[in-house]
Amino acid sequence: MERQRVVVVVEDAPASRAALQWAVRNFIRAGDSIALLHVCAPARSKRRRRRLRLRGFQLALAFRDLCDGVAEAMVEIVVREGELAATVAAAVGQLRASTLVVGLHDKSFLYGSPGPYEGVSGLGCRVLAVRQHATARHGAVEAELTQVETIRLQ
Repeated sequence: MERQRVVVVVEDAPASRAALQWAVRNFIRAGDSIALLHVCAPARSKRRRRRLRLRGFQLALAFRDLCDGVAEAMVEIVVREGELAATVAAAVGQLRASTLVVGLHDKSFLYGSPGPYEGVSGLGCRVLAVRQHATARHGAVEAELTQVETIRLQ
């Protein structure tokens, strides 16, 4: 089997953690490459920029522990600065991702474009959007998967 290059968007939201947990349990295989991508807001001052990047790196480190269940997975942490949707799109291309995993929540960047999921049409990879159900109990993740179609009909 061909190894996958999976990029997971890391946000400070329960849906983001649930998306990674779902992907580790159901999608990511041994030997796949996982990039934990956190995008922080642009900042003018060097001190604030450094603080935001450090906070993003610490958040991604907390998510890294969830990847321990995948044998031989190569995990890297990527922290970028910029507008979320545009920065994710650029990072997906630069990292040559085969799949993007995103946790869906009320303020998800996938909802930000004029039509739902319209902003992912140019990504060139599979997009898996995972929404955590509110009924999840006792550490179990109950999630709903949506594969966002990125192919335009002619």
